[in-house]
Amino acid sequence: MLVSDFHYDLPEELIAQEPLADRAGSRMLRLDRATGRITDAHFRDFPELLRADDLLLLNNTRVFPARLYGRRSGSRAQPLSPKNPAARDFLLGTVEVLLTRQVSADPNDWECLVRPGRKIGVGEHLYFGEGGELQAEVVARGLFGERRVRFAPVADFFASIERLGHVPLPPYIAREDRPADQERYQTVYARERGSVAAPTAGLHFTAEILSGLRERGIQLAELTLHVGLGTFQPVRAQVVEQHRLHKEAYSISPETAGAVQRARAAGRRIVAVGTTSVRTLEYSAARSPHGGIAAGTGEADLFIYPGYQFRVVDAMLTNFHLPESTLLMLVCAFAGREKTLDAYRHAVKERYRFYSYGDCMFVE
Repeated sequence: MLVSDFHYDLPEELIAQEPLADRAGSRMLRLDRATGRITDAHFRDFPELLRADDLLLLNNTRVFPARLYGRRSGSRAQPLSPKNPAARDFLLGTVEVLLTRQVSADPNDWECLVRPGRKIGVGEHLYFGEGGELQAEVVARGLFGERRVRFAPVADFFASIERLGHVPLPPYIAREDRPADQERYQTVYARERGSVAAPTAGLHFTAEILSGLRERGIQLAELTLHVGLGTFQPVRAQVVEQHRLHKEAYSISPETAGAVQRARAAGRRIVAVGTTSVRTLEYSAARSPHGGIAAGTGEADLFIYPGYQFRVVDAMLTNFHLPESTLLMLVCAFAGREKTLDAYRHAVKERYRFYSYGDCMFVE
């Protein structure tokens, strides 16, 4: 199966650069995966489209300010976060670090992406904040240019990150992060810190929408998958089956595992909000000899593409994803490649807004 089979054409002006003032004001494309029927709707309709006995799964991960601007060892002090992103590489010694995964129980050990990538070698020291509040040593290099860094111990590592870090907006949002993004690039139910990108299907929910769901009797349950390289790393292989996902930390509570098991036993629908919730549930089921959901923590690396047999999820809410991405492949596995790409072409024609701050799609 070729990666190019998952290409579609998207006009650049349809890539959402700003969130809507009203989270729930997004448009929502509804796709019936049995018939391929496409309906235009709005996210405010979502509670009414669910069945009263559905179980809705939410990823409660919280994005932290994982992008750091600093300087390399031996460089002179200078501005560390210029307003023009294209100018960063031209500042002598400036480095940009995106923390992507905590690699041990020690909060000081991280996998990350660095810029400028080719110039940052193992053994180099990096400094962040006035006076070098945070200091890190590059201790290893990954297969695709990732680095592993070890920060010098400080009294409260995450307090320093909260002060010095920037909201890690994705590269297709062509602007610097703003204070408003700290709240807007976050779901209203985010709790567990650890993601470097938002589970974007959840960005449409408001407290009022959640209340409306509960009033209809729809059961809500939460799980955690911390979004990292496994979610947004580009596919570099030409053949889909040759791609491998990075591991991402997940957690399923006993309460959520029990809720899923009871819903399945009763024949109720499992509706996942976002591809991260889908992968967490399906990873847990794939590890079970009986396809059940088990409580626990671990690291998920399940790559879902067409041909995969879903064990748990019956319907999903998702945003629109990049061409040739693993996220688009997951949706194609769930709804069928041609039906999914037909839906995307419809969304382009009808001028839907795409990607993280864009509109959404309900597949059932």
